Amino acid sequence: MSESSTSADLLATLRALVAAATPGDRLPSSRELVLRHHVSPVTVARAIALLATEGLVVTRPGSGTYVAGRGRAGVRSADTGWQTVALTDRTVDTRAVTDGLGPPPSDAIVLDGGYLHRSLQPTSPLGAALARAARRPDAWDRAPSDGLASLRGLFARMTGADVDADDVLIVSGGQNGLSVAFRAIAGPGDPVLMESPTYPGAIAAARAAGLRPVPVPVDHDGLRPELLAEAFAMTGARLLYCQPAHHNPTGVVLSPERREQVVAVARAAGAFVVEDDFARHLGHGGTQPRPLIAEDHDGTVVHLTSLSKPAAPSLRIAALTARGPVMERMRAVGYVDAFFIPRPLQEAALELLSSPGWERHLRSLAAALRDRCRVLCEALAVHCPEWTIERTPVGGLHLWAGLPSGVEETAFAAAARREGIAVGTGRRFFPAEPSGAFLRLGFAAAAETATLAEGVRRLAALG
Repeated sequence: MSESSTSADLLATLRALVAAATPGDRLPSSRELVLRHHVSPVTVARAIALLATEGLVVTRPGSGTYVAGRGRAGVRSADTGWQTVALTDRTVDTRAVTDGLGPPPSDAIVLDGGYLHRSLQPTSPLGAALARAARRPDAWDRAPSDGLASLRGLFARMTGADVDADDVLIVSGGQNGLSVAFRAIAGPGDPVLMESPTYPGAIAAARAAGLRPVPVPVDHDGLRPELLAEAFAMTGARLLYCQPAHHNPTGVVLSPERREQVVAVARAAGAFVVEDDFARHLGHGGTQPRPLIAEDHDGTVVHLTSLSKPAAPSLRIAALTARGPVMERMRAVGYVDAFFIPRPLQEAALELLSSPGWERHLRSLAAALRDRCRVLCEALAVHCPEWTIERTPVGGLHLWAGLPSGVEETAFAAAARREGIAVGTGRRFFPAEPSGAFLRLGFAAAAETATLAEGVRRLAALG
């Protein structure tokens, strides 16, 4: 039996005991629970801690664990209806970044999501890095508001641009970086140009900042410069968000000819380009495209990259790199938002990036992602030949699949969920009306390659 199932069984048993008991009753001791349920002391401690956070039990050191009070009978429940009027219509729309079908079952085959499966994460180097960081005498001191200088220097060199540590701001993950950049550059009501389709988190961050996403189509070579120029002219936008390398969700890489054109068009419009380089370390082998900022000498490009994708979801460390007054604006927004990013996490990131294990991890990750992508493509070719896969990506974590005519993606995704497969619907990747029915299929969140093939086989059986 797995540790997770053992913990769940113990929790269920303890909840039943609490429900049948009277407030103030003492629960069996930890030693009794260990012997009775054949679990470890750690499992018991975790279960008790969880019940305590839920307010079901109270622990008294040296005495035991007791059933908590359930509140006084007859006490009127709070009336919060007045808040609807006070809050007016200032809502934050999270539909683009949440699964409308709810979380998938624990045993589902996950062909969705934007992070690595645990087996692909550098867990040993991460653990060692965190341990070394925690032993530093200043580990829990306040960090500089813009981040540790040594970590900022590492990110500056990573861009390949003529920048240094003073041009870098450490933020709490890529999503926070988008929020900081959007609010620093544009104001409520302003348009922001975006690839269509694009990363849903960027759409959500833009709308939360009060910006108006304006779609600019992409094709097999990436963002279309002629339509980008028209969009700038028609909207007066001063901000473009794009993903030139291994675009999410299509996997497209902006062609060499268009790289210069995109930056030139933005510069001519007096606009900034927020370059989301989320896949900087997610290539499948071969040469990685240089960031746009590496070829920009006028401060047009604001570069964003993160460690959450190539390392682990909870390593919420990302870097914004820019030249000129825009960096001062972003520093101010970042400071007001958070004061500073926790020093232990920055120190751990610095230890990880500086270790030989990091480069080894990236090499093995590239091979694993390439293999998983191949397996998924081959399975689709065999079981779903009518689906459209325009090209096999050479980086990133996803395939962009066009569904056959007449297939409604939301209904299909719901049917897949009932069969134990989680997939991402394409509609939420479009800033405006979608150009067709699509699924984004991830190949990094599943436990193993055989799971990918089985997932596709089940999808094909849905018709």
